[in-house]
Amino acid sequence: MKKIVTGLMFAALAGAPAIGFSQAIKLKYAEFSPDTEKIHNLVSKPFVAAVMKDAAGTLDIEMFPNGALGRAPQQQAQLVLDGIADFAFVVPPFTPGRFPESEVFELPGLFQNLKEATAVYTRMVLAGQVKDYEQYFPVALWGTPPFSIHARYPINTIADLKGHKIRGSGVIQIEALKALGAIPVGMPPTEVPEAISRRTIDGATSQPAVVFDFGLDRVTNMHYFIRLGFVPLTIMMNRKKFESLPKVAQDAIRKYSGEWMANRYTEVYVAYDAELIKRLETDPKRKVVMPTSADHEAARVAFEPVIAAWVGKSPRNAELYKTVRAEIDKVRAGK
Repeated sequence: MKKIVTGLMFAALAGAPAIGFSQAIKLKYAEFSPDTEKIHNLVSKPFVAAVMKDAAGTLDIEMFPNGALGRAPQQQAQLVLDGIADFAFVVPPFTPGRFPESEVFELPGLFQNLKEATAVYTRMVLAGQVKDYEQYFPVALWGTPPFSIHARYPINTIADLKGHKIRGSGVIQIEALKALGAIPVGMPPTEVPEAISRRTIDGATSQPAVVFDFGLDRVTNMHYFIRLGFVPLTIMMNRKKFESLPKVAQDAIRKYSGEWMANRYTEVYVAYDAELIKRLETDPKRKVVMPTSADHEAARVAFEPVIAAWVGKSPRNAELYKTVRAEIDKVRAGK
């Protein structure tokens, strides 16, 4: 008996799974995006591998990319609440009204780059300054590269947007498109290539990765890099599900969430975004236009009423905008 007890104590000290967890808890990780996408391969897969290793055999996380648990991007947050998925890749603007405070991160003209957007978004949510995520455990909080416009007709200046149907991502981006004279159309990214091909719309807002990952490159050849703002992205769990896990599993998920995921994403995506822009620029079948300083200034002026309208909706919006500006100042100061 003494040998058995000693053996069990040694196993526990060596990091073996605790008694009662002989069978790993199975968790499902849902992504509506394709399994060829960079986030899946260079961020999500390393996260899953690291968590399972540190969870000491208590977790078995299976990944379901390509919309295997639900293809509609706007349904991903509900998959988590319904228990269909335990983790899900969610784009908050795709479900208007569910994440109202996160709209502040979409306001045009706020962020200089995706690293800054990711840092501020991560800090504010983890500090509890944004109340949208009380039912969820946020695993990752990212900002995209700035969205630009990709079309099948020539765009050389802001004036060329007037009267054209452009798909927008979320309420704020739709308002930004209106301010530039376009006719915005709401639509999930999975439907955009067919809509452009059928000439239902003339173009779409997108970051470069989505152009290639969702097939926009097959139906567009004009790329106008006006900065329409950033889109928040998140990986989330159902908070009750997270809290039901054994402590070793919770600790492993916490360790590789938040800042770890922000740093991993930034490291991968800054270089990838630059690579994709270069690919567009060097393709002789495409035309890439970087707006002039005059167009950037015209856009800034056009966006001012969009920002003012959102801030003026409520005292809470005004408070969030003030907080975001303060966090941006801290990041730029290296704090």
